[in-house]
Amino acid sequence: MQTNLLIIYSSVDGQTLKICNALAEQLKEQNQPVEIYSIDTFNKDLKPYDKIVIGSSIRYGVHNKKIIDFINSHKEELEAKKSVFFSVNLVARKPEKSTPTENPYVVKFFKTIDWKPTLVEVFAGKIDYKKYNFFDRKMIQLIMWMTHGPTNKDAEIEYTNWEKVKSFGLKLIDL
Repeated sequence: MQTNLLIIYSSVDGQTLKICNALAEQLKEQNQPVEIYSIDTFNKDLKPYDKIVIGSSIRYGVHNKKIIDFINSHKEELEAKKSVFFSVNLVARKPEKSTPTENPYVVKFFKTIDWKPTLVEVFAGKIDYKKYNFFDRKMIQLIMWMTHGPTNKDAEIEYTNWEKVKSFGLKLIDL
């Protein structure tokens, strides 16, 4: 049976969108109809979709407020369908913080929101200091220094485990 899958995302620097595009490509290869929308432009009805995937990056310890508002205002619809959440953050670069039950941002998120998705995942993001404005670069360097991450102002490191993304895509197909 064909199902319609919707991906709604929030991406600050583009890595969450890159993950969403990789998932969509994988799903389409398996003949899974899929549509992708930014939280900033999504204004459609959820009724036509059987599976709803929400992906959000972290900036300064929090997920995008529009994502949180969307979940809160569509909670009943999300829980009536197969709904999925994934977080993209740099803390997940550490193996001991790369699962939904161990990632502090995901744990905190689900303590502050009343939604029980069918599936939850977390992916490590990307650091690209040259892409950031002065303030963001300094703040992220400070956070990285505190967490023993890279602080070189020229660092560009993609931590995303693409095999994990692919495995997640298979789970979406099987939902």
